[in-house]
Amino acid sequence: MIIGYTSGVYDLFHVGHVNLLRNAKAMCDKLVVGVTIDELVAYKGKEPVIPYHERIEVVRSCKYVDVAIPQQNMDKAAAAKKNHASYLFVGDDWYETEKWKEHEIELERVGCKVIYFPYTQGTSSTLINSTLNHLRG
Repeated sequence: MIIGYTSGVYDLFHVGHVNLLRNAKAMCDKLVVGVTIDELVAYKGKEPVIPYHERIEVVRSCKYVDVAIPQQNMDKAAAAKKNHASYLFVGDDWYETEKWKEHEIELERVGCKVIYFPYTQGTSSTLINSTLNHLRG
């Protein structure tokens, strides 16, 4: 069985999230999705619009997701190892960044390959939130 793993905040769930999850599920038998807990989102100096317990239920309800679990830290290799993932899926906006070059090395050590999918242009939770704030004045 091929197990895949991906993670994210999944705040203001949008078509970019669906695209990533659809593409990921097409490459594995079981897709495990880590949903970032609210406390970890704060490390970016952000606060999610939708609370964690609601975000994980939205992700869980997506037909491409087999298992949704809390993401409590940023240790990608530990998550891949714990979930026996052969692949870790991420958007290509992270491709060739210093952070993800390090993640690739760490993931390779635990037998997990990083697969980059095309980032969905024109949509993001940040853009949606910004647009809503602008519309509200």
